[in-house]
Amino acid sequence: MINSWLEMPDIARWLGSTSAAQAEIRTVFETGGAIACIIECDNQPVGYAHAIDAAHWGEGLPDGVPIGAWDIDVFIATKKHRGRGVGGAAVNLLADEVFKTTFALALSVIVPVRNEQAIRAFEKADFKWVRVWNDPIFGASWLLLRERPR
Repeated sequence: MINSWLEMPDIARWLGSTSAAQAEIRTVFETGGAIACIIECDNQPVGYAHAIDAAHWGEGLPDGVPIGAWDIDVFIATKKHRGRGVGGAAVNLLADEVFKTTFALALSVIVPVRNEQAIRAFEKADFKWVRVWNDPIFGASWLLLRERPR
């Protein structure tokens, strides 16, 4: 199911190449302690989310990702569930899970500058803009962080 979602043109624009997205998801599945979830709405699978200690991505991370941050990724695959707050709710549930079950100091996400809808959704989920980074896949992208609640 996830692989079929990754092949959808609009999801591929969000995540980059299908093979790179599959490799990232496989890493999450194979990493102890990482969190992977199918997002459901009305008892139907509508998307995917994951969180992993950002240190697993090695030196490929942009400056500004603090040590102890966890990287997240979320997408809503079904078009009828986009723009209705499902993604934002999934981000908040994932953030709650990460902060309750890990020592993560922050959550990070990298979003292409051209994806204004995603940037606005992450802003609503308490992510703050840190800097623009030249992502090797997407080009100009925002690094956004959400700090651990005090």
